[in-house]
Amino acid sequence: MISCREILRKTEEKKIAIGHFNISTIDALWGIFDAAKERNLPILIGASEGERDFIGVPEVVALVKSIREEHDYPIYLNADHTYSFERVKEAIDAGFDSVIFDGAKLPFEENIKITKQCVEYARSSGRDVLVEAELGYIGSSSKMLDAIPEGASLGDMITKVDEAVRFVKETGVDLFAPAVGNIHGMLKGMPDPALNIERIKEISEVVKIPLVLHGASGNSDEDIRAAIKAGICIVHINTEIRVAWKEGVQEHLQTKPDDIAPYAILKDARDHVKEVVSRKLDLFSKPP
Repeated sequence: MISCREILRKTEEKKIAIGHFNISTIDALWGIFDAAKERNLPILIGASEGERDFIGVPEVVALVKSIREEHDYPIYLNADHTYSFERVKEAIDAGFDSVIFDGAKLPFEENIKITKQCVEYARSSGRDVLVEAELGYIGSSSKMLDAIPEGASLGDMITKVDEAVRFVKETGVDLFAPAVGNIHGMLKGMPDPALNIERIKEISEVVKIPLVLHGASGNSDEDIRAAIKAGICIVHINTEIRVAWKEGVQEHLQTKPDDIAPYAILKDARDHVKEVVSRKLDLFSKPP
């Protein structure tokens, strides 16, 4: 099986991006996989700390690994938004393909220190585990928002090029997630802020490693395509997955209120998730 690192290298060359989609349930996992397999595209499955605690850390590894082996398919598992070295270590030991240490709210020097510790542990694991880190706070929850998350790095507060260079150099991370106008979650009744495409391009040109766009739910197709062209190699979608899942369950129960079989109810959730992921993958894989 081709490694996640090699997949990233190929997508970077093509100026396209890998879709990263979070799960909390197995029906969502199947919906994501169905969409990817129809297009023969690699995917990253994300599980944040909360999602991992719900599914189970070894259990989510077993689920993704079983699909990979059964279908001989490039589906990889990422420990999304991990806030301590201990939980990064837990994910690496459990068999995750990549991990994200999220020290975006920490002081710059402390973020560097813990990120470097995570990188060193990944290198000593005996497996090729990708390590990602973030610089710039963009909120912390994939939900529908009434307002922009307090303290989000927008406007003049987005990730600075010189700090990005120093951060990547001193930590040795494989992937870097800057704050470039993106936010976690989706604003109710209005579009999310525009992405700073020029800053993405500036950072990409100097750090020389793949960039990751978090919080892409709610961003316009035009912004996402421009961001990929500027250097984004992985695009995270979570809130839109959750909205689709909820709508699938609601629609099923509205039309068949007497259904009590979870597999029947959740099939509609799976189909709704597949529809969203299909649209996103078509967007991310379109050559410039």
